[in-house]
Amino acid sequence: MRAFVVTEPFTYEVRDVAPPVADTGSVVVDVQRVGVCGTDADFFRGDMAYLHDGHARFPMRLGHEWMGTITAVGPGVERDWLGRRVTGDTMLGCGSCRRCRSGHQHVCETRREVGIREDFPGALAEKLVVPVTSLHKLPDTVDDATGALVEPGGNALRSLQAADLRAGDRLLVLGPGTIGLLVALFAQARDIEVHVAGVTAPTIEFARTLGFDGVWDNSQLPELEWDAIVNASNDAASPAKALDLVEPGGHVVYVGFGSGSSEIDSRSMTLKDVTAVGILSASPALAETISIYASGDVDPRPLIGATIGLEGVGQVLDGHRPETAGPGPKIHVDPST
Repeated sequence: MRAFVVTEPFTYEVRDVAPPVADTGSVVVDVQRVGVCGTDADFFRGDMAYLHDGHARFPMRLGHEWMGTITAVGPGVERDWLGRRVTGDTMLGCGSCRRCRSGHQHVCETRREVGIREDFPGALAEKLVVPVTSLHKLPDTVDDATGALVEPGGNALRSLQAADLRAGDRLLVLGPGTIGLLVALFAQARDIEVHVAGVTAPTIEFARTLGFDGVWDNSQLPELEWDAIVNASNDAASPAKALDLVEPGGHVVYVGFGSGSSEIDSRSMTLKDVTAVGILSASPALAETISIYASGDVDPRPLIGATIGLEGVGQVLDGHRPETAGPGPKIHVDPST
């Protein structure tokens, strides 16, 4: 089968590799759609922390935002999984440690991450093998494109849940990338007053097409009382900005991060009585994200700028958008093309 492989920073190829075989408890998925993520770009550049702490190494097969159809099952897996349209959890905990047993398998110390950590091959390939326990079935009302947006949607939904807002509260999202815009869409569906702030003109203009209450240049924010702020930006100065802007007693949620470190002043957090939450994974919110998409309350498909084949992935990871791409921030891949 064909697979996209990063062999070292900024170096890649589409290789013919042996197709995966389903072992005990696993299934083989024919991948139909994969999202290209900022984490993939961090690996491509060699910036991702896992490369420097020994949890990842080149060559790598990337891809963790995916959906597909099950075409083979291993021993111990019921055959009625065959033909199912599914997506899956990126985080694969050991299943036996204290964190896994308490429902926090996404922060298991020895976890594998699909396409990210501990050499687990990713979904930028024609086929993918994953544990059946990681799978979520997709209803017919969730099409392929939407199915591959479940993983980023889960991160966004968890971020909104952590913001602890009610209808009529005011939310500011810093960073109009895929995650930030999904946070804003989920909030909009809950009758929260939604504002989005960006840096570049094209991203700001696109966000304005989505019907939010306000979309702003990051340097020209209005003086409003922000009940919560979700930082979905990779700007190193953004975490401190979020803490400065949020109302006393409010919530700051950190889901975006850059390749370098950032600083916040804990004195400000304490004196403002602010609750700060970090979001690593979509895992606890995948099922609810599917349900919301299936209901039609949130439609993430306008965020897709283009769908390309495996041969075009390297250029996208190197920062080049396809010439035919629309304004949406997310690039999808159909590995069969």
